[in-house]
Amino acid sequence: MSVQPKITVKTRLPVLPFPPNAERKPFRTERLVIRPFSKDDLDGMYALRTQPEVMKYTSTGKIDANKEETQAFMDRFMPPNDAYNYNNIITLVSTGEIIGIGGSTSSPISIFGWPEIGYLIKKEYWGQGYATEFLKAWLDNWWTLPRSEVETQVDVQSVDGARETPEKIVAYIERPNVGSRRVLEKAGFREFKQWSEPEIRDGYDREATFVGFVLSSADIKN
Repeated sequence: MSVQPKITVKTRLPVLPFPPNAERKPFRTERLVIRPFSKDDLDGMYALRTQPEVMKYTSTGKIDANKEETQAFMDRFMPPNDAYNYNNIITLVSTGEIIGIGGSTSSPISIFGWPEIGYLIKKEYWGQGYATEFLKAWLDNWWTLPRSEVETQVDVQSVDGARETPEKIVAYIERPNVGSRRVLEKAGFREFKQWSEPEIRDGYDREATFVGFVLSSADIKN
């Protein structure tokens, strides 16, 4: 993914490092328990990441070849890497089944400079409101994290040009992914840019078009 043009701004962001997984408390909705990653999640994660439909819009565009690949993916969210990721396992209240993952990378890692959220949901649970339910609950939790004033570089199109700006969180999708567009818009995100890049994944078109979305803390109703 190409680096996007940046502008330096003053804003507020979650304090880094994030609380370690061991100190993060699960939270829940009517149907979901959203909790930190555990070393015992490998089988559930492998089931998720071997569904071609789920993996279609990921950075690899293909299923994990084996559990070793899944473990390598999980390691990105396990100690000590949890210090710069705020990602969660999504399970059903009713059965405890892992049906997805979702969360944010910290701002220095994001291509937009702002914290960036993403998620994956098992195919059999699409179209039932689980992604929207997760995202709204996760955002409520996200805004409760301790914050500090910072000066940082962010995507120039994500702000109005002011050098001081309310905190943002961003996401991006591939343009054909209309399901995720609807989920983001239901959670209050708005589109702020589109761009195209040469496709580097095997078996895909020569060019991919992406859509960036942003949600401002100023838009959150207290």
